[in-house]
Amino acid sequence: MITITHFLVLGAILFSLAVTGIFMNRKNLIVLLMSIELMLLAVNINFVAFSYYLNDLTGQVFVFFILTVAAAEAAIGLAILVVVFRNCGTINVQDLDEMKG
Repeated sequence: MITITHFLVLGAILFSLAVTGIFMNRKNLIVLLMSIELMLLAVNINFVAFSYYLNDLTGQVFVFFILTVAAAEAAIGLAILVVVFRNCGTINVQDLDEMKG
């Protein structure tokens, strides 16, 4: 039988992979966005697990809001990424020094 510990361990592994992805790869903007999405997924797994085991729908309602914010973040982030690539010719974060004001 799958217990809440299994879900929490899975969420912790996904969250630690996302943090590792952010700290290890600070050059590529796409990988940074994917790591943020992975963090939100790990939080969603924990919300759903606690919601299920406590017989409360509040966690699942929070997941819908988080998914909405994640979708908006992905759409806006990719739009900014396309604009930055058109203007600078690169998506490397270290090469974007031109944006300093």
